[in-house]
Amino acid sequence: MNDTTRRRLGTALAALLAADGLAHLYWATGRTWPAADAHALSLAVLGTEVSFAPPVVLPLAALTLTGASAVLAHSRRGGPATRLVTGAVAAGLAVRGLAGLGWAAGVLDSPPGPFYALNLALYTPACLGFGWAAARLARAR
Repeated sequence: MNDTTRRRLGTALAALLAADGLAHLYWATGRTWPAADAHALSLAVLGTEVSFAPPVVLPLAALTLTGASAVLAHSRRGGPATRLVTGAVAAGLAVRGLAGLGWAAGVLDSPPGPFYALNLALYTPACLGFGWAAARLARAR
């Protein structure tokens, strides 16, 4: 993989992870955009009711923002630690993408509501595509 491709993949992947981390930080404030309330947000994002309280979402924000930093660093100069984190990001996205395919195919139970459509149109394709990109980036030297 050439340097330009490596940097672009890293930047795109880091931007996705950072956006996810920032969304979690925003939800930790008690705000629920783009949903009307916490219940609707939980159903749209996760397909089930889960707390979006700070003790739940702050560790997720820290995880995704740390991942974003490591992926960006790996795309610029690399190293064993950033390669390992980038590989873990690839694995996590692949698992979520495969679960999304299970929900889409009806193998996993998906509740009625916005989650099914969002999973099919946004979450699963993004996880599979960015997971593939992260795997490529993790393998790059």
